[in-house]
Amino acid sequence: MTDTAERVPARRLLALAVPALGVLAAEPLYVLVDTAVVGHLGAVPLAGLALGGTLFTIVSRQLTFLSYGTTARTARLHGAGRRADAVSEGVQATWLAVAVGVVVLALAQLLAAPVAQLLAGPGPIAEAASNWLRIALLGAPMVLVALAGHGWMRGVQDTVRPLRYVLAGNGVSAVLCPLLVYPLGWGLEGSALANVVGQTVAAGLFLRALAVERVSLKPDLAKMRAQLGMGSDLMLRTLAFQACFLSATAVAARTGAETAAAHQIVWELWMFLSLVLDSLAIAAQSLVGAALGRESARQAKGIARQVTWYGLGFGALLGVLFAALSGVLPLAFTLDPGVLATIPHAWWFFVALQPIAGIVFALDGVFLGAGDAAYLRTATMLSAAIGYLPMIWLSLAFGWGLVGIWSGLSLFMLGRMLTLLLRARSGRWVVVGVTRTGTEAAVT
Repeated sequence: MTDTAERVPARRLLALAVPALGVLAAEPLYVLVDTAVVGHLGAVPLAGLALGGTLFTIVSRQLTFLSYGTTARTARLHGAGRRADAVSEGVQATWLAVAVGVVVLALAQLLAAPVAQLLAGPGPIAEAASNWLRIALLGAPMVLVALAGHGWMRGVQDTVRPLRYVLAGNGVSAVLCPLLVYPLGWGLEGSALANVVGQTVAAGLFLRALAVERVSLKPDLAKMRAQLGMGSDLMLRTLAFQACFLSATAVAARTGAETAAAHQIVWELWMFLSLVLDSLAIAAQSLVGAALGRESARQAKGIARQVTWYGLGFGALLGVLFAALSGVLPLAFTLDPGVLATIPHAWWFFVALQPIAGIVFALDGVFLGAGDAAYLRTATMLSAAIGYLPMIWLSLAFGWGLVGIWSGLSLFMLGRMLTLLLRARSGRWVVVGVTRTGTEAAVT
């Protein structure tokens, strides 16, 4: 049983998690607006946006270490009462974001066309995608600056201002997008430019937040190298996710149109609920990092137990809700009889996995807050290599369809849950102090 002193009030958790959920949901909602605007241009521009947007998302997700890694380092310093040092981590993450963003921008101008042609084949769709991507990735430095901003602000337990900044940026983009696409006649390129303007607004607000903190804004190469060390583990972990998810989509598409459509519907719902559950993980990351920074191993463990139970309960509620909606919700996405008949082959996996996902995402947040990125990397890659990837490709070979694909996801999530629970029980993730280094002993 968790002692009251080891817990944090549910209100405090929600105060961090709810604004974080708003930030996580803002981008998909804007994408829907963007898609609706571009959709009226015709099939080719919409297909170009879909391909270009997918590539943009892959690049940005691969660099989320600027957010999650920064939160882990900043939260410890904040917990130790060293706010200025915590914000300084944000300064260095921002410098790193600018440097990486410039490299991404330059590579985009060189590689956008050949990568688009590789995926879509030569033709108008590849051309539309590469044109959109070249313009959209002009905003890469701004996107990464915003990621760094989210990281340090979450670390000092401020999730409200980032929500305001994201809403401001997306609001500007949402207003500009239809104006640039239609009255000004810039078409798909207008959509990309609206993205860049909105991202610039958001990045500017994050930079202003750093400036008013009155800390040194000079680059510190040693701190940036340390951030990259943790970042490499998180990038490998993200790469494992992307390999699995892209493989699942590819196998579903090769199985048939109805299978691909059904998988896409259930998969989008899975991703949406992942965002909901991930908001709890962000709160856990901030609170656990702060507890370890003030050298309270007992409270860090208590928070870990607390958020794990919350994650299980929240996931179970979502599972019950979507089980009840099984006969209704798919009709909001399609009326095709073949697709509707195929959806249940994935739907019940999706429902059953929600409690497991609740535990997994909660513990992800705990270990990210503890800076235990190397273990998360290994656990994710191992679960992918043993469970998800073999099952996906066996599904293609033996015609198992959605049952095989979602069985693979189930093995992946079960593997992650098992490895995370074992790590939580071992206590080896609990390393107190303002930094996590090999010279510090684990507190068990």
